[in-house]
Amino acid sequence: MEILFYELMGQPAWMWLGFIGLVALLLAFDLGVLHRDNHEIGMRESLWLSAFYISLGLAFGGFVWFQLGSQSGMEYLTGFVVEKSLAMDNIFVIAMIFSYFAIPRKYQHRVLVYGILGVIILRGIMIGAGAAIVENFEWVLYLFAAFLVITGIKMLLSGDSEYDVASNPALKFMRRRFPITDTLHGQNFIVRQEDPATGRVRRFATPLLLALVLVEIADVIFAVDSIPAIFAITTDPYIVYTSNIFAILGLRALYFALSAMIHRFVYLKYALSIVLIFIGSKVFVADMLGLAKVPPAVSLSITIGILAAGIAASLWSTRGQEARGESTAVSDEGRA
Repeated sequence: MEILFYELMGQPAWMWLGFIGLVALLLAFDLGVLHRDNHEIGMRESLWLSAFYISLGLAFGGFVWFQLGSQSGMEYLTGFVVEKSLAMDNIFVIAMIFSYFAIPRKYQHRVLVYGILGVIILRGIMIGAGAAIVENFEWVLYLFAAFLVITGIKMLLSGDSEYDVASNPALKFMRRRFPITDTLHGQNFIVRQEDPATGRVRRFATPLLLALVLVEIADVIFAVDSIPAIFAITTDPYIVYTSNIFAILGLRALYFALSAMIHRFVYLKYALSIVLIFIGSKVFVADMLGLAKVPPAVSLSITIGILAAGIAASLWSTRGQEARGESTAVSDEGRA
């Protein structure tokens, strides 16, 4: 039993194992019970599922508060809010990926849930590497902060540029290297069928697998912004990782509600830009004021205020617009 209390990246092993076990149970329950059969997830189900994951995320924040103290609890909540808000921009990209491949809504949840498995692994690697770098070279935090400020300014100036799925290098590579079916084959990522060129039976990737790969790549790209943002809030790998994963779980569940309303969040990108600039600049401001860091309560309040203002302005300026029925086609036809 002593191994459970072995310190792993600043926290006892039982806390890490408990969190991973909880996430594994949630994913098994989601895929094996709630969505055993593929069905189209409506707005009502999406909102309830999101509320469930958000409640769990906040409850876990209470555990962090109780176990590690009020400051750690506040840092977790700040990281949770920042990650959830930054990941909202990812919703736009995911919607375009599903639309490009014409993935029916009843199969989109499967892609999102399996995508979370990749998130758990890839973000774990990125956060572990980031924590090791920060521990040995603390000045890297200033590079993270400068990167966030520069990224925020670039987002402000870039406007509403859209993600071009067709020009993605990974998609071009897969099309050159792997056999791909012209259409979807139900919920299958890979199928065995006869190769028209050779007549031999071989494995083919389906458009559903291509969509999954691009969703994973999009998450890695967005993690380049979000992980430095949370390291600017706290350097505790446990808080960084757990707040990341819980925020993503809740947002993926909310996807089906948000995807019908993304056209209304016209000022969200600007609000997210300001959040990145604020999080990056506060590192330098705290240093100039001789503070270890800006108090977590202040960071959380300002972050929520910026996001609330952006969302309120968006909804007000687009009032009267109806939610779109679907952001993607519902046919079983896909593009290879």
